[in-house]
Amino acid sequence: MLDTVLFVAFPYVAVVLAIVVGVYRYFFDRYSFSSFSSQFLESRRLFWGSVPWHYGIVTILTIHLLAFLFPGAWGALTADPNRLYIIEVIGMAMALVAIVGIGLLLLRRSSDDRVRVVTTWADWALIAALFVQAILGFWVSFVYRWGSDWFLHTAVPWLYSLLIFQPKIEYVTALPAIVKWHHLWGFLIIALFPFTRLVHVLTFPITYLWRPIQVVIWNKGRPAQK
Repeated sequence: MLDTVLFVAFPYVAVVLAIVVGVYRYFFDRYSFSSFSSQFLESRRLFWGSVPWHYGIVTILTIHLLAFLFPGAWGALTADPNRLYIIEVIGMAMALVAIVGIGLLLLRRSSDDRVRVVTTWADWALIAALFVQAILGFWVSFVYRWGSDWFLHTAVPWLYSLLIFQPKIEYVTALPAIVKWHHLWGFLIIALFPFTRLVHVLTFPITYLWRPIQVVIWNKGRPAQK
């Protein structure tokens, strides 16, 4: 029963919550649909934290996404031991980079008075969840090697089964506890997502592709020509 709650009910609740609250904020609280950057309050540590965090996490998410979307091609890629080793090294290195980045961002928000004042409970919850998830991911990749390969035979079929509404939890319930926590923590972040400033990643300015050309009129008086 507990496994069903954790690996069936919880993922669906997290996704539904993200969609419903996210849509509500977009249409009824549009001002909150922003990153609310605190860069003008303190930018140096923001740079050193944000850059490694984004490079690390984007690389890791791309690896996970490619394995999920193209399991056959990914399986062929990791079938070669040399390529698998390279992918594992890149994944662990990027996980460390992400941990350093999110750690610096957490330190920035907790040590700077001006930034701390404008930090909401949702910001604290999100950054803490991301920090824990990055550590869990590195722990899994370091202790349970070759995850780039066994991910295809555990998490991928479980996620696909959820997607088609035919949950098959047997793919993940037998995994080590730390691996299961890594999977579940990802859905916890999805559940937190609509309550935080992270929703701004969904607002791609695609309307710039077809909007009319902006006309700029100079209203300020110009100096007289001599």
